[in-house]
Amino acid sequence: MGAKVSPLAPTVIHPLPALPGVRLAARECGVRYKGRKDVMLMEVAAGSTVAGVLTRSLTCSAPVDICRKHLKGGKARAILVNAGNANAFTGKVGVESADRCIKAAAKHLKCQPREIFIASTGVIGEPLNDARITDNLGALIKDLHEDAWNDAARAIMTTDTFEKVATRTAKIGDATVTLNGIAKGSGMIAPDMATMLAFVATDAKIPAAILQTLLAKAADRSFNCITVDGDTSTSDTLLLVATGQGPKHKKPASATDPLLKDFRAALDSLLTDLAVQVVQDGEGAEKLVTIDVTGAASAAAARRIGLAIANSPLVKTAIAGEDANWGRIVMAVGKSGEKADRDKLSISIGGVEITRNGQRRPDYDEAPVAAHIKTRDVHIGVDVGVGKAKARVWTCDLTHRYIEINADYRS
Repeated sequence: MGAKVSPLAPTVIHPLPALPGVRLAARECGVRYKGRKDVMLMEVAAGSTVAGVLTRSLTCSAPVDICRKHLKGGKARAILVNAGNANAFTGKVGVESADRCIKAAAKHLKCQPREIFIASTGVIGEPLNDARITDNLGALIKDLHEDAWNDAARAIMTTDTFEKVATRTAKIGDATVTLNGIAKGSGMIAPDMATMLAFVATDAKIPAAILQTLLAKAADRSFNCITVDGDTSTSDTLLLVATGQGPKHKKPASATDPLLKDFRAALDSLLTDLAVQVVQDGEGAEKLVTIDVTGAASAAAARRIGLAIANSPLVKTAIAGEDANWGRIVMAVGKSGEKADRDKLSISIGGVEITRNGQRRPDYDEAPVAAHIKTRDVHIGVDVGVGKAKARVWTCDLTHRYIEINADYRS
């Protein structure tokens, strides 16, 4: 905390509106930080349904294991989150710490422990002093308010330089429902099912099974298409809660029900907004890089090619150094392991076509490309010439500041 705000941050961060069935609170509990709020509680109405996607890391945290178990029940009453300590690689002690937090929250809210979801982010391998959380639960509950979304978003930050929030509305039949979301993430970002931490709520009434399908598909098109440094967190957690407290609407029959067409689009848009904000706050980032891959054998292949480019230190440092070295993109495509026709490969930067049919265009002029790479928003286009599938991924440049932040992270 206290770091200079990312130059890619939104110029204005608007407060999120109140959402029926959700109240939030944030408090300074001293989990690791001093002089800032570091624990967030989101209380949701009784009967709220929940869905989630979680990291597939084999060294995942105790909270991730617990959320995975609790998701089977499909119901939620609260989400409790701390920053500064990941409660990961903490063994039996970590599980017991998380359990005490859950049982204490359930007792305060008079609900079943399986309805409490928990997430932690921060340093790995340090035992969590859970008393600093449980001793503050009563005060957190007294502080619950409908309009504390942005406060909650700030409380879950670690190396983030700004809070990440988004809101959308959608039509379900004649009813207009609302979706609000908050996220955190800055480094250790190469999601594998979710992002570092993200929590979304809607006042729509949607069964948990349908909500799960909607969330998994939307996460795949958003959070699973971003990378800052190629490292998947032990704590990746994305939860979506539906309170059912908004305007009455017809019950959807399935995730593909035409009734949910607008809701699906709003969810996709909201998650993409949050995911791109995570990249915009990438540790040390000076440039947002959007990579469009076309002509691939499948959408999954297109994404893997895009991520191979996005995760390449050579590509990322060239962009940081404002060097129009497009040969590094050729290299990254080749190492992706996906089908690509070398002799049809087409690359563009900033809309300027550099190669065609596997070679540099004879009339290529580097001047406009060099000028584009000096901007904050860099666009790379790659057509690999083997099919019709496409994908878009987002990353940022790799600067000296990234090393500084991560060299000093525990100090």
